Amino acid sequence: MKGYINLGCGSRFHQQWKNLDFTALSPGVIGHNLTQGIPFENQSFDVVYHSHLLEHFKKQQAKDFLQECYRVLVPQGTIRVVVPDLEKIVRCYLQKLEVTLNYNESTPDYDWILIELFDQMVREQSGGEMGQLLTSENIPNKAFILERIGLEAQRIMDTPKQKTTITPQNWRQLLKKVPRKFKTWGYGKELLIRLLLNKQDYIALKIGRFRQSGEIHQWMYDRYSLQRLLEECGFVDIRQCAAHESRIPNWTNFNLDTEPDGTIYKPDSLYMEATKPA
Repeated sequence: MKGYINLGCGSRFHQQWKNLDFTALSPGVIGHNLTQGIPFENQSFDVVYHSHLLEHFKKQQAKDFLQECYRVLVPQGTIRVVVPDLEKIVRCYLQKLEVTLNYNESTPDYDWILIELFDQMVREQSGGEMGQLLTSENIPNKAFILERIGLEAQRIMDTPKQKTTITPQNWRQLLKKVPRKFKTWGYGKELLIRLLLNKQDYIALKIGRFRQSGEIHQWMYDRYSLQRLLEECGFVDIRQCAAHESRIPNWTNFNLDTEPDGTIYKPDSLYMEATKPA
């Protein structure tokens, strides 16, 4: 056994795996820019796993990244790829559209599915319309949203809504929370940029920075397009599976796609596994 690796793990990882993300926010996670490849030697792992990561790469970058996954896998090793399911979201959209047309008025479910489909690709600020809706006080179709995107939506909904009022008593404490780089050169640099650019150009710069930050979706996949991409990268024995199913031994014990009680973490997902040929 050569071990397992979880790429783009975020806060969802297992201590028995190698865990990599763009920023190491937890102990046991290695920080690495995955657009620069995977920092391990050829044939280093029996299993490569990544969830809701591939869609953040541009189309050609995604192929390059999967070829890196192929490189670090041992022969007959397994790759498990989890992405938002384009087919599932489109079928849901068409169903909600029919309901909307029959009633001749927009419904909360129809509005949500449009946001879910497009907002993650076109948003110009962090969170976008999805974030605004999920943090609002009244969500009329909460059950439908949770059915669509699961526990992550619940976590956002449960986050306390706090408003900070700046007073003479607390402004010094708030200032201490500002990162040092923004107090010194970083802040001065940003101020200089604002002085040099007109308002419209500065807004365009901020949007450009955000769209290159890695938050937005650059592409989407269905079961056919993901299978074809895996085939192009050399993988064989490709199959779609459920969140609880896997060739990986004791898969559900790792609680990466499911919770200990069996709840699916991201029910809007497409799960696909493939093998590196011998």
